[in-house]
Amino acid sequence: MQIRYGYRIELVCQQDLPLITLLDIHPSRRHDLMRPDEMMATALSDPHRPVPISQYLDQFGNICRRIVAPAGGVLLYSEGVVHDSGEPDPVNLAAREVPPSRLPDEALVYLMGSRYCETDKLAAQAWSLFGQVEPGWQRVQAVVDFVHNHLTFGYHFARNTRTAFEAFEERIGVCRDFAHLAVALCRCLNIPARYCNGYLGDIGVPKDPAPMDFNAWFEVFLGGRWYTFDARHNMPRIGRIVIARGRDATDVAMLNSFGPHILQRFEVVTEEVEEALPVHTLPRSDNHSRPGQHHWHQPALS
Repeated sequence: MQIRYGYRIELVCQQDLPLITLLDIHPSRRHDLMRPDEMMATALSDPHRPVPISQYLDQFGNICRRIVAPAGGVLLYSEGVVHDSGEPDPVNLAAREVPPSRLPDEALVYLMGSRYCETDKLAAQAWSLFGQVEPGWQRVQAVVDFVHNHLTFGYHFARNTRTAFEAFEERIGVCRDFAHLAVALCRCLNIPARYCNGYLGDIGVPKDPAPMDFNAWFEVFLGGRWYTFDARHNMPRIGRIVIARGRDATDVAMLNSFGPHILQRFEVVTEEVEEALPVHTLPRSDNHSRPGQHHWHQPALS
């Protein structure tokens, strides 16, 4: 299976605006790319004027890019095609929990509380709800089932400061809130859990009429490896393309800006294609634009 993906983002700013982006496909999926998908950046005032970009890997292994958007604004865009197995997320009912004393060093950080995942506030609820559930896959699935049913999804519920505990109390949220709450509950149960974001198109499921957006899910460490879970959709999905992993949304913000700006345009595409034909420019759709949104140190786009 081949999946076409990409984005177009326009930011308007009155003065030079330093940016850090996490929009590149994660290094673990780079070998699946059918063609290079380098980010392009051009000045809004002059589409023929490229904006310099530098790149580095953060502490979690995500690809970060540094840009200084010129006064007037910048267009960021990238398009590509990735090969995918076409198989849904793996399910392993026999996967067991690994005691904290035997966890690999790199997994330990994903047991700790973090900015959006307050384990101290949720520990009592976690053990009350799931302490008697069979450890391992069944316990994680019980967490996912609970979060999926406890929270009501709605784009109008989006609030980029909402934490896992607040989502638990308010019982509403978007995909990041579902992921944050599930991550926090798993960590309370001594199960390493990390937050993920990326592309997830409507492949193998009915098409969602809402404009395409980036998506959030999470991974847990069971039986010596990481497995994908999705509390928002609560079913194995086809065609996930991970962009970044971290403790929570703080670590994987698609866009961090260091100054005021307006998000003038935001478009995302993820769709199955028959063959790797040349990728054309994403069509402009007013429904995909979110004009007039002001941001300052915006932690994430969704």
